[in-house]
Amino acid sequence: MARFSDIIGQQQLKSHVQNALRTGHISHAYLFSGEEGMGKRMFARTFAQALLCEALQEQGGALEPCGVCRACVMVQADTWPDLRILTHEKEKFGVDEIRTQLVNDIVLKPMRGDRRIWIIPEADRMNPASQNALLKTLEEPPAYAVIMLLTERPGALLQTILSRTAALPLRSVKD
Repeated sequence: MARFSDIIGQQQLKSHVQNALRTGHISHAYLFSGEEGMGKRMFARTFAQALLCEALQEQGGALEPCGVCRACVMVQADTWPDLRILTHEKEKFGVDEIRTQLVNDIVLKPMRGDRRIWIIPEADRMNPASQNALLKTLEEPPAYAVIMLLTERPGALLQTILSRTAALPLRSVKD
């Protein structure tokens, strides 16, 4: 099970999401950026698990997913119905993949809990048409939706996408 305490470094990011969890001020869209191998996917999945956890626990001043509730167990097993990780078959995300996996799907309310979460790995692989298809959703998301874009190249995303996400850049960690 991934926990925030398992994430090395990234203190500023951990503080940001911990504060969001405490206050309930969760953004509708986040942009996790950083070089390959920096832990973007692990950070996003840990944050998603914390957002879905039914019994967040305070440990050493930090909120952590409990790891044992139904949501945590199912997130870890990749079976939680309200957590989607988008995939693409070709080099780039096609507009149909974004529409099918997110835009058309986002209108469905959560099956369990209060939130539905979409993680888009390699978000920089969305072509301009795909990004424009996502844009309307980012402008007017349902209250229960959280979208996490992961990228090595934030500059490959449209400025309109960047302006509608909370940017959380991962930093290099010293040995």
